[in-house]
Amino acid sequence: MKLAEKETEVVSPAEWLVARKDLLTREKEFTRQRDALSAARRKLPMVKVEKDYHFEGSDGSESLADLFDGRSQLIVYHFMFGPGWEEGCKSCSYLADLFDGANWHLPHRDVTLVAVSRAPLSEFAPYKKRMGCRFKWVSSYGSDFNFDYHVSFTEEEEKQNKAYYNFQTQEFIHDELPGLSVFFKDDNGDVFHTYSAYARGLDILAGTYNFLDLVPKGRDEDPDDTMSWVRRHDVYNR
Repeated sequence: MKLAEKETEVVSPAEWLVARKDLLTREKEFTRQRDALSAARRKLPMVKVEKDYHFEGSDGSESLADLFDGRSQLIVYHFMFGPGWEEGCKSCSYLADLFDGANWHLPHRDVTLVAVSRAPLSEFAPYKKRMGCRFKWVSSYGSDFNFDYHVSFTEEEEKQNKAYYNFQTQEFIHDELPGLSVFFKDDNGDVFHTYSAYARGLDILAGTYNFLDLVPKGRDEDPDDTMSWVRRHDVYNR
């Protein structure tokens, strides 16, 4: 998209300031709305996790409670990497590039962030090394975790061309899809599911988008295939 196609005006500094202040009013209202939405999200009811999930990571087998690593809040990013895949999803990789930076700070707010994939650990460990990921990344292979949190789908669902994703039944898209789930552990060690998000609900994780939204051309994406431009970070300069 060329800048001229946006029909952007060229004005005097005084005229620009008027337009900028008008936009600032709208930005402040958006910030207030976002704060209110975040407050409502924190007030969502919780569901106790009754199933005994286990994961395989570099520290061996761990339960869901173990993944909290001594904290009370856990964010799980459902990273698209299915059994037999040679590479992780490029869009998930795009989001995950920011996880290590966040992990400098999240533990100091009582939050643990981990990635979970359905592929066996041995299959995605080389990819993790290739991408230079330092964040904890574990496998849910052999458990119902990915299916219960609606990010992995069965062959039967594919045959029926129906899958439950993003809180609705829709046409089958893929056997693995992205998502995020949040859990809380109380003083008794009980674990509760508090939140999940999928599809565009994950935009908030894409810090690069926040930068792109500030520039004149914006995200400049193909509206029919929005993330077709994204590459794994070690591919751009090939």
